[in-house]
Amino acid sequence: MAANTAVGAEKKDTRTITFKNKEHRDFYMDYMPKCRYQDVYHKALVYCLGIDRDTRVNADRIYDFSTGCVKTECLHEGWQTSGSARIVRMAFNLYCNGTPSVDDTENAEEQLKECRCYIS
Repeated sequence: MAANTAVGAEKKDTRTITFKNKEHRDFYMDYMPKCRYQDVYHKALVYCLGIDRDTRVNADRIYDFSTGCVKTECLHEGWQTSGSARIVRMAFNLYCNGTPSVDDTENAEEQLKECRCYIS
């Protein structure tokens, strides 16, 4: 009698999230319930914001958990490091499926420069 491979496949459809450290995991578990929706966009956003201590501490300056809006102005605040800015842009890109901070300026040269920050 042939084995039913579809039944075996169903049982192995589990996924685990790999966290950088305990603080990353704790942040994710604390902040996911604060999100308006529990979809993949919010999960990606919260996961990214939890990676770095600076983004964890400033999460409310990066994202408005009550309205669901990203706060692109946070990229110009003094607490940002080059690493935290990259994490924030990655979080914005995954959440918005775009480059929201590019629209913060009307100057085409500055927009292009900001857009490049999402890919470098």
